[in-house]
Amino acid sequence: MEIKVLAFAGSPRRGGNSETLLDWVLASMGEIEGVVIEKIPLTEANVNPCRGCNACETLNRCVQRDGMDVLHDKIIEADCIILAAPIFCMGICAQAKALIDRFQVFRSRKYVLKLPVVPPERKGKRLGIFLSTAGQNWDHVFDGAVPSVKCFFHVIDVRDADIYYLMVNNVDEKGAILSHPTAKPDAVRMGKEVLAELKKRLGG
Repeated sequence: MEIKVLAFAGSPRRGGNSETLLDWVLASMGEIEGVVIEKIPLTEANVNPCRGCNACETLNRCVQRDGMDVLHDKIIEADCIILAAPIFCMGICAQAKALIDRFQVFRSRKYVLKLPVVPPERKGKRLGIFLSTAGQNWDHVFDGAVPSVKCFFHVIDVRDADIYYLMVNNVDEKGAILSHPTAKPDAVRMGKEVLAELKKRLGG
């Protein structure tokens, strides 16, 4: 059985704290046989901002021709979708937010056109992961990002109960997460836990 994992590295800073967190999760998943992982840095994905034209409400596709042409089918086909992105100014960074906004095409398909996003037999079987880091040491620093992340997953038929979160604050400078006492073991454990759940859902 093949399990497809699609991971987005959302930070404009390559190799930073949120991407390191992502790499730990993916390394953990990669130890399991049958897992196919694709990691996409958004800095290289050519995803333009949403134009807000609402053409997708009638066309069932976006009018823009850019990196989302390639990503669209990958998003639908993935069993697990991971979004890793840092917090900038109390919200999710711009590169990740641009991707989230382009999921408007799925929202239009699901809620306006009343068409399936994924085949009926795959509903309830997909999982999502949100990984984030922040420099501030405030408990509420992730509160602004979570609603956007839930919207990101909802429109592609990943339910609230099927979203896993690992959010680490007080890691500001590049590489600071390497000294965090629990971030790596938590990431490794999450990777294994998510795959175990996926295997159950997919019948493996």
